[in-house]
Amino acid sequence: MAKNKFYTVWEGRETGVFDSWDECKKQVNGFEGAKYKGFPSEAAAKEALKKNYWELVEKKMKTKPVFLPSKVILDSLCVDAACSGNPGLMEYRGVFTRTGEEFFRQGAFEEGTNNIGEFLALVHALALLKQQNKNIPIYSDSRNAILWVKTKKCNTKLAETSKNKIIFDLIARAEKWLHKNSYSIPILKWETQDWGEIPADFGRK
Repeated sequence: MAKNKFYTVWEGRETGVFDSWDECKKQVNGFEGAKYKGFPSEAAAKEALKKNYWELVEKKMKTKPVFLPSKVILDSLCVDAACSGNPGLMEYRGVFTRTGEEFFRQGAFEEGTNNIGEFLALVHALALLKQQNKNIPIYSDSRNAILWVKTKKCNTKLAETSKNKIIFDLIARAEKWLHKNSYSIPILKWETQDWGEIPADFGRK
């Protein structure tokens, strides 16, 4: 598989086409709501810049059935994470199940893992829902993240470095929140094999 040599940034500190990952990373790393994608050629990257990010990057979401399985509680929140590499650039988000509307998005964060993103997404969702007095279920497709939230511990084997310190700061805050707060919000397992990808999926598989 050819490696990406050019990167389109739709939302970041600066937008446009960048000819190296290092330059792209400067624009998106730690920028909330960053939107970017790599391409094998400059022409493809420039053409993509003229188009809508969601159409290009999240197109898989548009191919899902309009109606979710009857077992799914529509008045709920779905969370998911995406990570380019392991470790790699990690981000996470939550969406309303019924509408697909984005409730929150965080990242991209350097040198993270998918499991950490799933854990942070769950705690982020719990905290926001409690803050807004909303007692609706949260779906996650990660058994690890659900277990880590129940045990109030992010059981990652990832080593902390200067590049991912912000992630470990977020983990510490999340664990502290879990220990200091109680909640009655149900956390439910999204059954991907039976229901398809979770609505919060980033569509980058």
